Amino acid sequence: MRGGGDEIHWGRELPLSNRTASWRARQKLDGAARAMLRAGALAARQRAGFHGARFERHAEETVGRAEWEEEPDGEPGGRRLTARVPAGDDGGRRLAATLSTALGAAAEAARRYRATGCLEAFDAAVERGVCQELTDAVHQLVRGTEGVRVWVRWSRAAGAPRGCPDPPAPVVFTPGDLPALEQAGRHYVRREPSVPVQVTGTVLRLRRAGPGGPGSVRLRVLAGAEVAQLRARLDEPEYRTAVHAHLAGVPLRLAGTLESKGGFRRLSGAHGVAPVPVPEDVRERLLKSLYAGLDGFGRDLRR
Repeated sequence: MRGGGDEIHWGRELPLSNRTASWRARQKLDGAARAMLRAGALAARQRAGFHGARFERHAEETVGRAEWEEEPDGEPGGRRLTARVPAGDDGGRRLAATLSTALGAAAEAARRYRATGCLEAFDAAVERGVCQELTDAVHQLVRGTEGVRVWVRWSRAAGAPRGCPDPPAPVVFTPGDLPALEQAGRHYVRREPSVPVQVTGTVLRLRRAGPGGPGSVRLRVLAGAEVAQLRARLDEPEYRTAVHAHLAGVPLRLAGTLESKGGFRRLSGAHGVAPVPVPEDVRERLLKSLYAGLDGFGRDLRR
């Protein structure tokens, strides 16, 4: 598989009792490996202990460019897997380099936790790419095994990225690391701060309990936050503004706090709600895309 891309390899040691469950083992390995690539793509884009829904589209697009191959080794499936990401693609190369560094930092932090019971090493590891999404992916990979090994091999054509060893040493995790990974993931979610934002988006959904009073709105984010969609609760005047913006086919602008709790999917303290004027051709395009969901919108209004 070597050649035009950097490769990430996964190897799992499964107990004898699992040697016949190859289909389920394949599923678990594939899910954990994809989650690990996604974590690497997120960390390559921005260092954070917990990303939630931020940069989700970017991560999915980057992972979608990977090529996958199960490596036969004479054993039932679910033990060896390789992903190749394009070395000529900046996102793929940065993913592989970031993941290589982050895995080593996570393994080192897990060893420190086992020795001291403290999570400070995980805090320091954020700058090296470790995040809740990575600790969760490694946890998925290790659970139910006797140990896992992850290693990166650089593209022969491109060579090693600047500052990276060639080849990087394999990183090993064992079931003894599971408590550290679980505690670190929770720690990252608790510590990640909420973010003040001003966002612009198109109204996807409107809902309130009756004909008057406050209501909730779901927006497709166009600018102002690195999430695809968010929810906000609006007082009655602001809710009416959102209804008018939806019917007119124009975006809505509002400010508030993007809450880390729930994965940065909810805007609290919404204020400054106002429609955004757009050129007629842009408005027409927005209306066409919104009319596809008009039936659902009508149902929401009748509730």
